[in-house]
Order: sequence, then structure tokens, then C-alpha cells
Amino acid sequence: MEYVIEMRNIRKEFPGIVANDNITLQLRKGEIHALLGENGAGKSTLMNVLFGLYQPEKGEIHVRGKKVNITDPNVANELGIGMVHQHFMLVEKFTVTENIILGNEPTAKGQVDVKKAAKDVEAISKQYGLSVDPNAKIEDISVGMQQRVEILKTLYRGADILIFDEPTAVLTPQEIKELITIMKKLISEGKSIILITHKLKEIMEVSDRCTVIRRGVGIGTVNVAETNQDELASMMVGREVNFSIQKTPSNPSNETLEISSLVVEDARKVPVVNGMNLSVRSGEIVGIAGVDGNGQSELIEAITGLRKAKSGSIKLNGKDVTNWKPRRVTESGIGHIPQDRHKHGLVLDFSIGENMVLQTYYKRPFSRNGILNFSSIMDKAKSLIKEYDVRTPSEMTPARALSGGNQQKAIIAREIDRSPNLLIAAQPTRGLDVGAIEFIHAKLVEERDKGKAVLLISFELEEIMNVSDRIAVIYEGKIVAIVRPEETTEQELGLLMAGAKRKKAGETT
Repeated sequence: MEYVIEMRNIRKEFPGIVANDNITLQLRKGEIHALLGENGAGKSTLMNVLFGLYQPEKGEIHVRGKKVNITDPNVANELGIGMVHQHFMLVEKFTVTENIILGNEPTAKGQVDVKKAAKDVEAISKQYGLSVDPNAKIEDISVGMQQRVEILKTLYRGADILIFDEPTAVLTPQEIKELITIMKKLISEGKSIILITHKLKEIMEVSDRCTVIRRGVGIGTVNVAETNQDELASMMVGREVNFSIQKTPSNPSNETLEISSLVVEDARKVPVVNGMNLSVRSGEIVGIAGVDGNGQSELIEAITGLRKAKSGSIKLNGKDVTNWKPRRVTESGIGHIPQDRHKHGLVLDFSIGENMVLQTYYKRPFSRNGILNFSSIMDKAKSLIKEYDVRTPSEMTPARALSGGNQQKAIIAREIDRSPNLLIAAQPTRGLDVGAIEFIHAKLVEERDKGKAVLLISFELEEIMNVSDRIAVIYEGKIVAIVRPEETTEQELGLLMAGAKRKKAGETT
């Protein structure tokens, strides 16, 4: 059989690590082929080889039956290969159209013809059901829309082989459904897709075949219709995975976090947290369920001191901490796993070891008289790297060199190790594989069982239902319902998240 893409025996090495060890991947025309593996297994590296960002030490790449040498992304684009990266490569101040044509600008009389480009973008957008405003600025559109812009960039350049790198990692459930519809539409138009993902449910729903990589080695390729989630999970991590968290009923005591009549404005001075009341007690996990854009980000930023509250109060263990500076908030006993790991979680050019002590570097034993003790810092980093299975060549490796999932594990290690009174976990398992998710969920429950309060914000309803002791539903900046996971369903939560009222148990309007 002739494949549109055939990667044969690819080997890619970095200093101290073999990222891809003799991997073969074959993509058929008109299929969605999933590439599955743990964080740091080598999936993104393999696709970066295909897209020309890396050159392999060994192996061959064939495109439509012809051996090729993909020396850079321009060659990949000429071969009809496009890549939608996990971390979007967009200029926030530019419009949708300006981002799409960047580096490939149409001209008329020596001038960039933005009007023509906008019409072309609109036409492609309609053809594939992408519904994007060509004139909107990137900074003003949602994450889901930004991803559509990335897809449009590849289509505008004529790609018929698309690589999606963790495309649903930052999307809401509704946006995920829309993306799956878009992918199926692309296939019906004759495109072929390689989908890098950790989400087994999505693989089962959308993929035709799946290739599994474990620690840089190809484990095998299976027909999705002939397998199941348990089998894929054990192929990926090399052991059986428990999908449901094992926990005893919570035993909450005093109120750790008390939010009263809180109002927080967004950048446009519009109240997005609008008179919110919420409490989290020690010894419980409260999950916040809601569609993205209903005030979750602003709420977290107000609690952690990253954004000023307009009015209302935030109390920690009875002490008013409203509008405190971030370091003072941290020192008062709040830990924060941020939803944007690059913006608020890491200093990417620092080593992973230095990132492990970002909250404590100025304290002993990591510092004395203002001078850092690198030996103590790296000793601490080594122990956390081992405990949380952060896949990195060493503690000295720059944070930006790690896979997204391993960056996330490093942040989680730093925050949970401090065992704060209140742990705010925003999308804590975003981009993590099932084995790591199982571990992180167990850690959150462990903190709860130590008598700590945990506030979990996630767009994964399954995660909210599985981990939370109580679920607070947020809609238009207010908590509209508080339910227990055992007394509700994902369907009811979905309705509440869309603004339906809960009359009594099991009934929504």
C-alpha cells in the first residue's frame, strides 16, 4: 500500500537522550492517525522531524511514495505538510488575516493586499466550517478561535497533510466537539491528519488507527475499532491504569477560603466576576465547572494577587487577603498551579531546577544573605524530579526544552511540595498522559486528606466529577449551583453551565 507519509526507522538524539529510537509511522490518505504516548515519549519530536524543525540522525521519510529530505518547515509546506503546534505561534497584536498570511503575503502593486487576503481567509474559513472573523485581533479572541487560526494558516498554505499537536489540551468541551467536527470535515475534503494526543476518549471517537510510543520506542500500531481505552493505556504506560480515583469520603472542617460578593473586572473594565460567593473548607476538594470565559481566570488571578478585585472580599483562614501582592499571598499559605504554564508557571530560560524553587528561592536553605545556594536548589530539584517522574535529561536542562506535560509536572511538584493551606489547581492535568493524571489526582486527594483545602478549576467534566467533593457551577461570573458529584450527571452540569436553573435534585430548567 502507498502511504501519503511513511517515516521509516527514525532516530533522533539530543545530548544525553534518545528521543526517537528506530520509529516507523505510516499515514494513509484520508485517515486520522493518532500518535499516543506518555509525556516526553517523543511524539512531538517525531512530528518536528516530519515538519523539518529537526533533522534525524537515521531513517527515511517518504511523502506520497517518494523519498524526501525535509530540511526546514518551508520544504514541509511545499510538500503539503502543515503543523498546528501545541503552543500557538501567533502575534497577539496582529489580526487573524495578518497572522495567516505572515511570511506568505499576497501583494498588489508592491503593497501587501490585506483585503484580498481577508476574502481568501473568509472563503477557506467557510469551506471548512471554521467561522473565524478575518479582521479580529488575536488578543481579542478565545483560545479555541486562536486554534482555528492556526488551522487556517496551514490550509491557506495549501496543506493536505495536517499534524495536530495536542489540539484539545486548552479547549473547553464544547470547543473539543467543534474541533472534532472540523477534523471530520477536513478528512471528507481529502485531507489526512496525524493527531498527537493523550486523550484516549478522543482517540476512540475520531481516529482510524493509532501508533503508540513509549520512552522513544515504537510499541505498535492498532486499528482503533479493534481496541479499547484500557488496552491503549497499558500499551502507552506499560502497566494497567486505574481511570477512577480511589478516595474515602471527605471530612471537611473550618472554612479556609471565603469569597464574599466578589467583583473582578477584565482588561476592558467589564465585571466578569460579578458578586461571587464561594467557600472552600479544609479537608475538601471543590471543583469549579463552567464554560471558559465565565470569570474563572479572573477569579484565580484575584485570589492569587495577579489581578485587583473591584469590590468584595477574599479571606484565607479568616484573614482578609484581598488585593495583596502575589508574594504575600503565597506566603500566607496559597499554592497556585496556573492554567497558563508558560505565562504564569515557569521562567522558560531558567533550568528546571531553578524553576522548582521559584516560590522559595529567597529562603533558607536555598539562599543566605541574598546569595543563592545552587547545591541546595539542585538537591531539592533532584528529589522532586524523581518523586514526580519529571522526564528531563538533568535538573540543569532549560525548562523550555521539556515537553509540555513534563513542564506541567514540574510546576505541580513545586506547588504541592509546599503543602499550602489552600491549593488552587487550574487545569492541573492539561497535557498530561493517563498515568500522570492518575498520579496527580492521587496527590490532590492526598493534600485533601492532610486537611488542606483544594480549589480545582478544570474544563474536563470527567475530572471535576471524579476528583471533587463538591462542584460549584460558574455562569456569567456567579456561582449558580453547588452540587455533589454523586447527585448529578455530566448532562445536568452541562445545562447548569449554560445557565439553566436547578429546581431540585435531578431537575434543571
